[in-house]
Amino acid sequence: MQNPRASLLAKLKTQLSGELYYDELMKIIYATDASVYRMKPLAVALPKTKSDLKLLIKFAQKHSVSLIPRAAGTSLAGQCVGDGIVVDISKYFTKILNIDEANQTVTVQPGVVRDELNNYLKPFGLFFGPNTSTSNRCMIGGMVGNNSSGTTSIKYGVTRDKVLELHTILSDGSEVVFSEINEQMFKEKTTHDTLEGHIYNTVYSELSSASVRHQIASQFPKSEIHRRNTGYAIDGLWPSENGSFNMCKLLSGSEGTLAFTTQITLKLDVLPPNDSMMVAAHFTSIQNCMDAVELVMEHDLFTCEMMDKTILDLTKHNKQQQKNRQFINGDPEAILMCEIRGENREDASLKVAELIKSIKDSNLSFSLPILVGKEINQALELRKAGLGLLGNMIGDEKTAACIEDTAVALSDLSNYIRDFSSLMETYNQKPVYYAHAGAGELHLRPILNLKKKADVVLFRKITTDVAHLVKRYQGSMSGEHGDGIVRSEFIPLMIGDENYDILRRIKTAFDPDNIFNPGKIVDALPMDESLRYEADREEPDIETVLDFSDSLGILREAEKCNGSGDCRKLPEFGGTMCPSYRATKDEKDTTRARANALREFLTHSDKVNKFNHEELKDVFDLCLSCKACASECPSSVDVASLKAEFQYHYQQANGVSLRTKLFAYNNRLNTFGSRFVWFANFMFSNSLTSSWIKKSFKIAEKRSLPLLSTKSLYKAHKSINKQLDSGKKIKVIYLFNDEFTNYLDTSIGVDAITLLEALNYEVKLVQHFESGRSFLSKGLLLQAKSAANKNVSVFKDLVSNETPLIGIEPSAILSFKDEYLKLADNKVSAKEIANHTYLIEEFIQHEIQLGNITSEQFTSEEKTIKFHGHCHQKALLNQSSSFDVLNLPKNYKVTIIPSGCCGMAGSFGYEKEHYELSMQIGEQTLFPAVRNANEDVLISANGTSCRHQIKDGTDREALHPITILRQALI
Repeated sequence: MQNPRASLLAKLKTQLSGELYYDELMKIIYATDASVYRMKPLAVALPKTKSDLKLLIKFAQKHSVSLIPRAAGTSLAGQCVGDGIVVDISKYFTKILNIDEANQTVTVQPGVVRDELNNYLKPFGLFFGPNTSTSNRCMIGGMVGNNSSGTTSIKYGVTRDKVLELHTILSDGSEVVFSEINEQMFKEKTTHDTLEGHIYNTVYSELSSASVRHQIASQFPKSEIHRRNTGYAIDGLWPSENGSFNMCKLLSGSEGTLAFTTQITLKLDVLPPNDSMMVAAHFTSIQNCMDAVELVMEHDLFTCEMMDKTILDLTKHNKQQQKNRQFINGDPEAILMCEIRGENREDASLKVAELIKSIKDSNLSFSLPILVGKEINQALELRKAGLGLLGNMIGDEKTAACIEDTAVALSDLSNYIRDFSSLMETYNQKPVYYAHAGAGELHLRPILNLKKKADVVLFRKITTDVAHLVKRYQGSMSGEHGDGIVRSEFIPLMIGDENYDILRRIKTAFDPDNIFNPGKIVDALPMDESLRYEADREEPDIETVLDFSDSLGILREAEKCNGSGDCRKLPEFGGTMCPSYRATKDEKDTTRARANALREFLTHSDKVNKFNHEELKDVFDLCLSCKACASECPSSVDVASLKAEFQYHYQQANGVSLRTKLFAYNNRLNTFGSRFVWFANFMFSNSLTSSWIKKSFKIAEKRSLPLLSTKSLYKAHKSINKQLDSGKKIKVIYLFNDEFTNYLDTSIGVDAITLLEALNYEVKLVQHFESGRSFLSKGLLLQAKSAANKNVSVFKDLVSNETPLIGIEPSAILSFKDEYLKLADNKVSAKEIANHTYLIEEFIQHEIQLGNITSEQFTSEEKTIKFHGHCHQKALLNQSSSFDVLNLPKNYKVTIIPSGCCGMAGSFGYEKEHYELSMQIGEQTLFPAVRNANEDVLISANGTSCRHQIKDGTDREALHPITILRQALI
């Protein structure tokens, strides 16, 4: 449908130095955050300057349009959704402006990522204390808007405690700086004939009465609850005993409803002591855990975090979190993670001993493992993943964010949870319990199916009943996640009608035309409307080639994305997800955007082929199919599979391009070219002929073309001089001769066979079909399915525990462990083969552990090696096998480059329109690490595309780990 304001928006777009979008795709992408709500905005703005913001405010005033501020979009209460213009500051308002080391303050723009800020501050011995579970992508502006707290609030307070000064633009376009002022300055400001003066005058008239302040104190959450976000913070706003006043206390937690913030000055803390230890107390019941909280908080804890069995069980099914849960003993109903720090290890150990004695004396816990070093970080990452992991629940029943942010006084916590649990029993609910026990706040979530009207009714009833329970304890309905849409309706109940009216008058003073994020905090939108799903809808029946039955279908695979935004983390925070977002910084290029867009069209499209939309083609275009999301996303959304399925259906309607066929059928072309190797390689390497090929098929001019090996591995294998048989072989191995090794990297295949034969293994090559990787990457799923079926048929009677299948190229051999399970008709055989299929480094690693391969078989020469791992290896296995193999020679020193994706991704990096982005991804970490390595340092990479990318990007040759190991043989 044509946007009735399209012409107005088109004119606005020409006036902004930033970006403005009002196409369907961008509106879909920004229709949701991490909450249960969905509202399509009128447009999406990415302002570059304060002038842009003023233009947007002027436009909003003139045309009665609302502005919804957004940073990382990880809000859980619906703060970032609305039907106006979403104003995303995450791309351009990202500068750290100033640090005052002496006064321990820092000034930033609102789009600075919290962990990015702390990395910058670390050399100064300072840090910003509030630490949310989303800290590697959440932004300071969002933290101020929500008054975020996180795991460290028991030690360092909440964001409101740290905000010293805010530069803002008010609803009339005026720029105002809010900071601490004295009583005289306050009174003087009330006389100004400006909007700022009107605001100060309103605050004075509303709060100057002692009886009103008493009324506020008696109705608001107890003052000892330091995590309280119910409404505007008028309970702590009136000038303190020394007469100082700071409007920042009001703006913190105001959710962008009062002013637009452009600059923030924060108070910092000195870095905590280095020596850290954690006691992970295990409990047989939630109540035992709750009963222990007040006891452990008598000790000097830095964090006190809780996880329940639901969360712990979900960690079993996430590849990234499986390694983080090794400290868990047995099957606890709850774990309380108590972190202690000391000036040295002895100091910390003494504190830990005292803590353990207290817990033991209580007889509440059955296991008290002590974690140190890396183990603590792993445990905290496990806890941080809690929100995303909840998306891993299979089916339509999910944990609903509505009562997940309640906070009570610590002395009330145990009784409150007892009453809460009893209340949940009346609804036959077994809710999820996790998060900030030491602060009196647990993230409590009922499990509901919001696709059903009956459960939407429960959504409101449960929230209402819990609100009354929280009020009984004079607690806060929101501790840190804010009111947003989900809780704003309940603010009058929580603070009383008279106090609520004060909030409304303050909102009107700041924003008389209600353009700033309306429907949040005051004059609330209904909490049970504008949900992601239409209740009692008829679920679309979508047939797919890939088998998504593990998620109950492709739509539910996409719906696993709950918007937690892990895909927005930057390269400096490790991992691979999401390489395209890391390069563009555009929300459109996140895993989240792709899942949301697919969900939207599969749900609402009226086309027979629901995949046949240009918007989906656009959103999937920059997906490199690295598979990182399948492991790094806590919800394990497999966007690589979603993209392949989309491509298949889209091409069914629109045809397959010649270039797509060229890449998809490259093995057939290589088979033909191998008959005329000298001619093919001349055509690929000659500047004139290669330029013609590239131009004809829209391949990047700067990209080199791969050359064919002089003979295929099948031919080379016949001429390899095998080691004389000296007795019984250790094992018989089937080597999968993938299409890349066979024609392009034959020498690596020869190295693999030579190495394994020398190590006393019998290597067998059988005739089989190509892996189908090229078909998968281009969405030719029927061809990929045929390859899978043929290869399963070939190997089902050959591969076993005694005769494993191993492969050299990760993207090819790992198809057996991933896509074949979704493609093969004979799933039993496919799974059995997958159980005995190994990447070659993985196989050698196992043999090292068995003692069948030792360092004595290799050189004692010294070498330094830097290794870059293939994305599919990182996602489906890990890099430890390559690391261990390269470290087998006793004097080899190996480091893993923390490089994420190389950017090549098979054909992606060849394509003209993707080349620059491909190289940009390489430049994030990989290329600089390779260039900075001395010439005598060996560069190693086990992916054929990775080696090609390294050569094109750095002019360095990268060797496969197996080649390096073969060269090291004695």
